[in-house]
Amino acid sequence: MSFVASSAAAVADEPGQPPKPPVTKRIDHVDEYHGTRVPDPYRWLEDDVRTSDEVKAWVEAQNKVTFGYLETIPQREKIRKRLTELWNYEKFGTPSKRGGKYYFAKNDGLQNQFVLYEQDTLDAEPRVLIDPNTWSKDGTVALAGTSFSDDGQLMAYGIAEAGSDWNTWRVMKVASREVLPDELKWVKFSSATWTKDGLGFFYSRFDEPPKGAAFQQTNLNQKVFYHRVGSPQSDDKLIYKRPDEPKWGFQSEVTEDGRYLIVTVWKGTDDKYRVLYKDLSKDNAEFVELIDNFDQEYSFVGNDDTVFYFKTDLKASRKRVIAIDIAKPKPNNWREIIPESKDTLTGVNLVNNQFVTKYLQDARTQVKVFSLSGMLVREVELPGIGSADGFGGKREHTETFYSFSSYATPPRIYRYDLTTGQNRLLRQAKVDFKADDYEVRQVFYQSKDGTRVPMFITQRRGIKLDGTHPTLLYGYGGFNIPQTPGFSVNRAAWLEMGGVLAVANLRGGGEYGEEWHQGGTKLKKQNVFNDFIAAGEWLISNGYTKPPKLAIQGGSNGGLLVGAAMTQRPDLFGACLPAVGVMDMLRFHKFTAGRFWVDDYGSADNPDEFKALLAYSPYHNLRPGRKYPATLITTADTDDRVVPGHSFKFAAALQQAHAGITPVLIRIETRAGHGAGKPTAKVIEEVADVWAFLVKNLGMQVP
Repeated sequence: MSFVASSAAAVADEPGQPPKPPVTKRIDHVDEYHGTRVPDPYRWLEDDVRTSDEVKAWVEAQNKVTFGYLETIPQREKIRKRLTELWNYEKFGTPSKRGGKYYFAKNDGLQNQFVLYEQDTLDAEPRVLIDPNTWSKDGTVALAGTSFSDDGQLMAYGIAEAGSDWNTWRVMKVASREVLPDELKWVKFSSATWTKDGLGFFYSRFDEPPKGAAFQQTNLNQKVFYHRVGSPQSDDKLIYKRPDEPKWGFQSEVTEDGRYLIVTVWKGTDDKYRVLYKDLSKDNAEFVELIDNFDQEYSFVGNDDTVFYFKTDLKASRKRVIAIDIAKPKPNNWREIIPESKDTLTGVNLVNNQFVTKYLQDARTQVKVFSLSGMLVREVELPGIGSADGFGGKREHTETFYSFSSYATPPRIYRYDLTTGQNRLLRQAKVDFKADDYEVRQVFYQSKDGTRVPMFITQRRGIKLDGTHPTLLYGYGGFNIPQTPGFSVNRAAWLEMGGVLAVANLRGGGEYGEEWHQGGTKLKKQNVFNDFIAAGEWLISNGYTKPPKLAIQGGSNGGLLVGAAMTQRPDLFGACLPAVGVMDMLRFHKFTAGRFWVDDYGSADNPDEFKALLAYSPYHNLRPGRKYPATLITTADTDDRVVPGHSFKFAAALQQAHAGITPVLIRIETRAGHGAGKPTAKVIEEVADVWAFLVKNLGMQVP
């Protein structure tokens, strides 16, 4: 009952032949969905690698073949060395101000984790507040969030181990750096929000899972608690629960005036929320339902006494800002503050008694400042075409901070004076990369149904469009998440190697509001794959590349994208890089956070959605005897967001079906998760392996 794995088969004997992966055991397992029988011969690979000796042995055998192959690529070490050189620069996070002091994250260059620093003023010498690099020898324990009390004297902070979504929260006295005994466990998908008095904070957590089920079990019955500093977690006060709605999740926020606790209720990945509030100034006040349905987005921005401000898509696909007076809560009393525009409103912060708003204009960042009455004050002058992030702060702050970067522009950190409108450059990344040698352009192409889709292309200046360039096409297309221009050391290395980078802004993302998002969900999910395939065809027809030199890449939902594209059009691509992908579309909702994704994907429990899912599910659409592109699947053993069984099953099925001579391999990282908090050393090693794989299979010459 075990798979066959011969060490002699790690690398093929005959020149030009691909490495021979282990022969994976198939079982006679069939599920029936609405009268349709669907085989699942690799169901056993869903078992947790930490508890199943058989799956663990399969992982070890697959990694032996994969790393045996990668070690034969002579350019691999040169790529790893260059990546290390590029990564070795000071990286800075965007500053924030709390309790009169400034805080920012910094990485000296090759540190596995960013270090959190404190400053008395922006020009003062920084002091270390938290250094997660001291938490583990291998750098796999990361800082997963911070929350300061209103006076800045206490800080709650989350700790994530091995890339898991599970966090443990601790409390520190900021001045003395004393870590208090407080330890809050089984926290996931939650921040901490302090009461005005600084005596405690609200947070959400799940019940402790059964032994051995923490990384597989579906997450249900989240609850809101209040933790008083200095007390054990067992004494935490239960604030809100809904046992009748086990799929609901809760995000808490205390208003800046300290009077109200806002609980935003969610049940999936769609920005559709119910909203409750509780008056903290009154003893034993009950929660009041302000929004009692999941029909629209209502993202809390701030309040003036009883007037609550929300970012919403109510009657506005591209979002607007409204005011709801809880003293007169009926919808006919709601007021529009900032109307919907032709661009997509993606963020609103209330700083300096002004609304600082962030828009997407054809996937490029645009920032505008409005008064509390909704009058335009000014547009923030950004350094160019790219992405700006930050713009946080408190009502009383007159300054805010943001970062700016683009595909060929390393990050810069700015202070923005909200009174004068002046920018001040605080820090600029000094990367050993000649950004001026490259250019970024935006093109628009037509998808299969005629939809106009934008795409960013980054290339060396002056290249000839003769169809000879190795090209990496990246996409995501899901969950209302936009793909905006940003700098990446990994991509800088790809550009230096002579590659072209293309990033397509597919339907399903958040580039053009809720209609664009919904146009790539559920029964319309095939639109996303059509958009991606059309992007590849455009790059070929416009002289950038040709199929043997075109690679595609995506992670998570983007891993699904790559899996669907390569099973539908294997002839179009020379190499495929699906990372931590959702590959079994019939069972994704049965594990950890997978149930949330039903908003975007639908569910096999629904007959119509089942048909749509089965039609593109990568695991179910591999055809025996078909030639597939060279493929390197990547995942990690502690991924409890998209459980690695997705990638395991897809790899086994692909290896069994593949009739070509190209390699189809899986690389499985240990003590790593979905991506967040991955140590720098592991990132460099993984990227070096991926780029080496492309060099080998796209026929590249590394300069």
